[in-house]
Amino acid sequence: MALFLRLARASLSGQARYPGSALMLTLGQFLVTGIEVAAVWALFHRFGDVQGWRIGEVAVFYGLVNCMFAIADALGRGFDVLGTQFLRTGAFDRLLLRPRPVWLQLMGHDVRVSRLGRQLQGLAVLAWGAAQAGVAWSVPAVALAVFAVAGGVALFLGILVLQGALSFWTVESLEIANVLTYGGVEAAQYPLALYARWFRWLLTFAVPLACVAYYPVLPILGRADPLGAPAWVGWVSPLAGFAFLGASSFFWRSGVRRYASTGS
Repeated sequence: MALFLRLARASLSGQARYPGSALMLTLGQFLVTGIEVAAVWALFHRFGDVQGWRIGEVAVFYGLVNCMFAIADALGRGFDVLGTQFLRTGAFDRLLLRPRPVWLQLMGHDVRVSRLGRQLQGLAVLAWGAAQAGVAWSVPAVALAVFAVAGGVALFLGILVLQGALSFWTVESLEIANVLTYGGVEAAQYPLALYARWFRWLLTFAVPLACVAYYPVLPILGRADPLGAPAWVGWVSPLAGFAFLGASSFFWRSGVRRYASTGS
């Protein structure tokens, strides 16, 4: 942890040398994600409730998911650019030569301060949605929200680690991972019950986004699951995010063993 903090501090210090650029990037993240909020508002403004779900309840889903992704995106940037900045150039050899874990070096490679824009926007929407939905922030509800965010961060980090592992076979793996990262954020910010059965299965068992977003939010909102899942599922389902990260680390180790350098 001490080494990671030193690496993160070095990354943030480099960005702080250009404060205007860092501020504009952060503001840009806030405004771009704000457009997504406007789209959600327009949907509910036009059609009212969607299958019994109100805009305040959907805003809670939206806020939590964006908080998860903002943290994971800030920490996993090194895996995101592994193929283009490390494998293709041969710079990955330097990471292997250092007597420190490679994954730790990648996590501290480029901690993006601009992701704070998405984080702040997610927190603002979460607070507004909770007020609209009448959420009572008791100690168990806060603990479940924190647990869900931790599981979501682990899940999205697992997706980025999986992307990094794929880079050992194909350097251009970014767009494949974007289907799961940005596409996953878009899918998870709406209740699972709105989707078709095959898509619900995909979001629950293949890439368990529902386990870190949908099921934990139901007890926070005080709602029963329209799909029939018992209430206790929401209290344990975020563990699926950590399991996904563990599975991704297995593929990561396989990719590192396969690496044969560029010969540079």
